[in-house]
Amino acid sequence: MNTSEAIELLKKKGYKTTGKRKDILTYFEEADGYRTAKDLIQHLEETHKGISFDTIYRNLHLYNEVGILETTELNGEKHFRMNCTHHHHHHFICKDCGKTKEIEICPMDEVKQTLANYEIEGHKFEIYGLCPGCQHA
Repeated sequence: MNTSEAIELLKKKGYKTTGKRKDILTYFEEADGYRTAKDLIQHLEETHKGISFDTIYRNLHLYNEVGILETTELNGEKHFRMNCTHHHHHHFICKDCGKTKEIEICPMDEVKQTLANYEIEGHKFEIYGLCPGCQHA
């Protein structure tokens, strides 16, 4: 998903697209991997002096709820990234820098066999570690 697609989705759902909301979307579109609310507020403080954590969290929650952002938890803190809607895949996530690498395989075929009598409603598969850049740092 990109900023334009996200704005269209917000409009369809009846939400206004303010300058701050556009700036948040642009930040995540340009980010390479998962980012925290703290990362976002540090970025936005340059152009939106005095922006509050409440504003940030409210928008992050909204974007997650409508499917613009996806979340994961790293080191006890929520991290966000622009939702990948183009095809089904999973991620390797660097625990230091938050960068991601797509993983094209999905373990669900094997899991479905193991849980043949169960109704599976969804899944999330992530691998955590250090990217090559963080390993050498």
